[in-house]
Amino acid sequence: MTVKSAEATWNGTLKEGKGHLKLESGVYEGGYNFAGRFENGKGTNPEELIAAAHSGCYTMFLSALLSGKGLNPEHLHTTAKVHLGEGPTVTKIELFLEAQVSGISEEDLRATAQEAKEKCPISKLLAAVPEMTLDIKIL
Repeated sequence: MTVKSAEATWNGTLKEGKGHLKLESGVYEGGYNFAGRFENGKGTNPEELIAAAHSGCYTMFLSALLSGKGLNPEHLHTTAKVHLGEGPTVTKIELFLEAQVSGISEEDLRATAQEAKEKCPISKLLAAVPEMTLDIKIL
């Protein structure tokens, strides 16, 4: 199996300090800070990175399930929204899927999309989140 890594550095106090994130692949390297995480300021944050990981994993896993049924999805687009609440703790994750897949009934597509939500590796990793929803728009 593969192993992937990322690095984080933080300098200073929680509110006045700043951090730097770097992905092993090199596709992202940049800053993060208190304002970007808790006050909608500039810079990325862990929750945004979780949303990116979850939407990417979910979409690839759904494609794999559909491909396993002999289907070729024309278009899958997933947005993940990670909610950070009091504590702080991740309180909810919303997945929004737009899908265009020929040769499958709406019922089967919805069931397969739900299966992907339950079985993709990042969904499994995030199983402790109290609420995870899926909304589907079929194109």
